[in-house]
Amino acid sequence: MHSVSADQIEHPDGRVELRPGVELSGSSLHNHDLAPTTVAQRTWKTYNFAALWISMAHCIPTYMLASGLIAAGLSWWQALLTILLGNLIVLVPILLNSHPGTRYGIPFPVFARAAYGVFGSNVPAVLRAVVACGWFGIQCWIGGKAFHTFLQAMWPGWTTLLGAPMAGYAPTQWLSFALFWGLNVFVIFRGMELVRKLEDWAAPFVLVMTIALVVWAVDRAHGIGPILAQNAHFHGHGSFLSVFVPSLTAMVGFWATLSLNMPDFTRFGRSQREQMVGQVVALPTTMTAFAAMGVLITSASQVIYGTQIWDPMDLAARFDSRAMVAVSTFTVVVATLAVNIAANVVSPANDFANAFPKWINFRRGGLLTGLVGVAMCPWKLLADPSGYIFRWLLGYSGGLGAIAGVLIADYWLLKKTQLDLAALYRPDGRYAYGNRLGTNWIAVVATALGCALAWAGAFVPALHPLYDYAWFVGAFVAAGTYLAGMKLFGDRSDTP
Repeated sequence: MHSVSADQIEHPDGRVELRPGVELSGSSLHNHDLAPTTVAQRTWKTYNFAALWISMAHCIPTYMLASGLIAAGLSWWQALLTILLGNLIVLVPILLNSHPGTRYGIPFPVFARAAYGVFGSNVPAVLRAVVACGWFGIQCWIGGKAFHTFLQAMWPGWTTLLGAPMAGYAPTQWLSFALFWGLNVFVIFRGMELVRKLEDWAAPFVLVMTIALVVWAVDRAHGIGPILAQNAHFHGHGSFLSVFVPSLTAMVGFWATLSLNMPDFTRFGRSQREQMVGQVVALPTTMTAFAAMGVLITSASQVIYGTQIWDPMDLAARFDSRAMVAVSTFTVVVATLAVNIAANVVSPANDFANAFPKWINFRRGGLLTGLVGVAMCPWKLLADPSGYIFRWLLGYSGGLGAIAGVLIADYWLLKKTQLDLAALYRPDGRYAYGNRLGTNWIAVVATALGCALAWAGAFVPALHPLYDYAWFVGAFVAAGTYLAGMKLFGDRSDTP
């Protein structure tokens, strides 16, 4: 092993930046959006990271999580416990992969170059981007539905304005979807500073409005007792574990995306301590609290309307007061916009830019994300809660778990947090792994094996338990395979 490159400076607080005069702009692997941030540009504080997670957790899919778990057979308290445990577990890879962002000022796809190679990094980046595109579409459909409900309340003839339904939905709902999609694209084109301001403002607003809705639900249901009496015991088919295990994995899968690309945000952090504290304080507490609000409101709907309404837009449509409909749907629009930009645009925009840095920048990558998200038909993914949790969340968690396993094993166990910053942008440097394709094939094979075993149970009944633990199987199989492969066949000259 040889020393870290002389092209970089390590400051006493552990943050690293390039020495003045080091030129990367001529590299085919470099553009303005992928360039490492300087220490002076790393300005995000503890509150910014906490607000980021609060605004991302305060979204309708979080609200729907507990309701979906209750529909699968868990009691309300078992559902909340599952969500809390899942978020405590996924917090570990989130923090481990956040570290290189703050230390080196690099986004996720550039960080992935250290393990996968300067061109091989497109494998995890594109996989991550495709999942984000699906989430982008889901959130746009939810936001569009909220906008449609708002206009329907304000204008009773809105639903039939453009004629008969198309593909099962009113034409005006498709129009609302398109308008909300356009709002997202507008924010993308304004850049990361507007993203930060949006997250800071949306977090407290959505929290206050949701608390107000909880107070309304409890009052209409004549207290919390009748609410908690709903689904107080396990009522699913089969054993408790047969529902709990895949549900826990799905909860880990909910933020498996962010467990990879947190460097996209922590690259702006002032210190490791601040980004860690902000995330630890905000993520598990906010997710569980917001899901609990969803449980209270959904269970109250059983008492108030005689049926459980797990979609808040369907609930809002039943309100008698137009003002309540307007306020509740506007809150959904704000919450959905905030989480969609932060969780589902920043990463794939960088990922697509990583694949074609000379042709795709952050804005074009964000636009591409939006187009792919529509093509993935999000209205079908949200058709029912079981499909949303047990097919979408559980399915992709195995693939993202495999990527997380490789990244964590490489950065923490193999390279021991030491990277050559300039070499991450050089096609002929140490992270080309000695081949023209600039790919570490050991990382690619380890990821493929982790994915194969994690997904095998979806197709081979005898291996179904592996699918229930998809994220864990993917992560541990890929990490173990990667470390063994690098020890036996790897060129250790890539390790500073």
